[in-house]
Amino acid sequence: MSDSSMGTLYVVATPIGNLEDLSPRAARVLGEVALIAAEDTRHSGRLLRHLGLSVPMLSLHEHNEAARVAQLDARLAGGDSIALISDAGTPLISDPGFVLVRELRARGRRIVPVPGPCALVAALSAAGLPTDRFLFQGFLPAKGGGRRGRLEALAGHEETLVFYESPHRIRDTLADLGTCLGDRRLVLARELTKTFETFLDGTAAELLERLATDPDQARGEFVIMVAGAAPRDDGDTAAVDADALLGAMLAEGVGVKQVAAVAARVLGGAKKTWYARALVLKERSQP
Repeated sequence: MSDSSMGTLYVVATPIGNLEDLSPRAARVLGEVALIAAEDTRHSGRLLRHLGLSVPMLSLHEHNEAARVAQLDARLAGGDSIALISDAGTPLISDPGFVLVRELRARGRRIVPVPGPCALVAALSAAGLPTDRFLFQGFLPAKGGGRRGRLEALAGHEETLVFYESPHRIRDTLADLGTCLGDRRLVLARELTKTFETFLDGTAAELLERLATDPDQARGEFVIMVAGAAPRDDGDTAAVDADALLGAMLAEGVGVKQVAAVAARVLGGAKKTWYARALVLKERSQP
C-alpha cells in the first residue's frame, strides 16, 4: 500500500496536435507537480509556455528510462509529486514510461492516470471499422523482412488491426499490407487533430495510388487500421482443423519449413503464410 506522505506519479495525456484537447484537470496537475518527466523537454517546453507554466522538467526517454527510476523514486519518497508526459498523447502507448511505472508500482508508489488524447483511440473512433475487438501492434518492424513476417503472422486475426507508422515508411508498409493481407479495407488516418487531418480508405493498392497522385498525403504521422480477416466458417473443416494439423506435425518433430510446404499443398494458400502460422504455433507450444 502506498504511503500518503509520499508523492504521486501522474501519467498525464497531452494533445496530439490541437492544444484545446488538453483537459482542465491535466493543465491543473501539470501546474501543481514539483517535476515533469518529459520524453523531449524542448518539445514539451512549448506546451508549458502555452499554459504559462515554468515547472522544472527532466528528460525521460527510451535510452535513459531505466536509469531514471531511482532518481524519480527518491523524489516521490521525499514527498514530491511528478507528472509523466510524452511528446504527444498518452504515455506508454508506443511511448516511454512502461519501465518507470512498472518499477514504481512494484515499490508501492501511487500512480494516477490523467486520461486524455490518444491517437489510437481517436483514429478508431472515426474510421468506421469494427471497434468491439481490435489488435494494436504499435510500429511494425522497420526492415521489410521483419515487417512482412509480422503481417503474415497476423493475417488470420479477425480483429481490426491497428498500427502506427512514420512518413518515410508509409509507402513500403502499404505495399507489404497489400502483399500479405490482400485487398482488405484499410483506413489511413493522418495528422490527427491538426490542420491537415485526413482519413483515407480503400485497399492498399488504392491508397498507394492516392499517395502517388498527392504526395502531401504521405506527410505527417499515421495510424493505419485494417479490416480483420473474414470469420471462419465453422462448417469448413479445413479451416477449423488447420491449426490442429500444423500442431500435430510440429509435435512429431517435422520442421516448420516442411510443415508449411505440406499445409500449402493440402489446404492451399502461400507457403510463407503457413510458415508464419506454424512458427507462431511452435513458439506457443514451447514452455
